[in-house]
Amino acid sequence: MPVPKGSTIDPDRTRATILQAATRVLYERGLDGIGVAELCTRIGISKETLYRHFDTKDGLVEAVLEARSERTTRWLAEAAANAGDDPRDQLTAVFAALQQWYDEPDFRGCAMVNAATQHHVAAVRALTKRHLERYLDLLTGIASRAGAADPALLGRQLLILLEGATVVADHQDPVRAGEHARDAALALLSVATRTRAQG
Repeated sequence: MPVPKGSTIDPDRTRATILQAATRVLYERGLDGIGVAELCTRIGISKETLYRHFDTKDGLVEAVLEARSERTTRWLAEAAANAGDDPRDQLTAVFAALQQWYDEPDFRGCAMVNAATQHHVAAVRALTKRHLERYLDLLTGIASRAGAADPALLGRQLLILLEGATVVADHQDPVRAGEHARDAALALLSVATRTRAQG
């Protein structure tokens, strides 16, 4: 990552640029699918630069995963917020956003779950757990606003649908996986809110 003559090095900007480039490569190739030398070549930095900003390849991987988790959960939360106040519309928007992702030609499944599967180590598992808890918070919030009898339970059920749809889209068939999960999610939401109303 050469610095143009006369410009100054901004460590934060350099780190952000490395993260952005590394995210694409690691998602495409997998955490174990590329060594440090090739990774550095692909993203245009020296090993020394990588080690200066992230200490190790594992440090880079953890930073990539954390940044991706924050970006993905923010994207889904914004989709829900932009759908208005109706929880059904919010839930529909979340699964519509997911379907758009599944339809992308470079879709390779959930990077966090992929990482936890490839690296079943405490640090990566903790990042993945935190990522799923962010999803759970979003979905439980929707369940609560809908008036579900047990928002925590419904949120967990919705999380299972969300992650299940992502696995099916990646490993079986992406066509309408998000739409099918959305239909199941809305049915669960209807049952959960009807049960409370009857109680």
